[in-house]
Amino acid sequence: MNEIFLIGLGNPGKKYSKSRHNIGFLLLESLSKKYNSNFLLKEKLKSSCSEFQINDSTFRLFLPNTYMNNSGDAVRAIVDWYKINLDQIFIIVDDKDLPLGKIRFRKKGSSGGHNGLKSIIEQLQTQNFKRIRIGIGSPPLIKGKNNFNTISHVLGNISIEEKSILDKVYTRVIKSLEQLNIKKEEFIINELNSFDKDQP
Repeated sequence: MNEIFLIGLGNPGKKYSKSRHNIGFLLLESLSKKYNSNFLLKEKLKSSCSEFQINDSTFRLFLPNTYMNNSGDAVRAIVDWYKINLDQIFIIVDDKDLPLGKIRFRKKGSSGGHNGLKSIIEQLQTQNFKRIRIGIGSPPLIKGKNNFNTISHVLGNISIEEKSILDKVYTRVIKSLEQLNIKKEEFIINELNSFDKDQP
């Protein structure tokens, strides 16, 4: 029986539930709902978990309750509890360096300044884990200054226009995730990385 571990990054709590930083949560909630499965809090895993079968695979979904900057604590707890190979893990995360609606699937890499990924790299002591990054576009410039208002951008709520683009992205990513054990990974990587939100 194949097991797939999907970990969405975000911040727990109502206050953040619709924010751009919570795209990892939103995508996995949407996948879980599709299979009529609910998330239950598991203290020992520092996460809410949902589990279901797709074809012959068990999908285990996790939403860390550690807050973004300590996401690594939850990932470490999950890896240790299930004694899994890092190959089985997929991290789903927002990315302000990608245009809204772009998807990047990478097998490894630096945190790119993302605190959630930074925390995971510190805890696992490696950059070799798969991540699916979903573009939220870059923050607007602060008027009259030369810097970006990053915090209010990532913690800001997703607008209606953004949501309609992100819904297409979620649908595409979910379709690929469902086929993780059927298709070659390289094929899925290409499928996601070449996704164009403007195609019908």
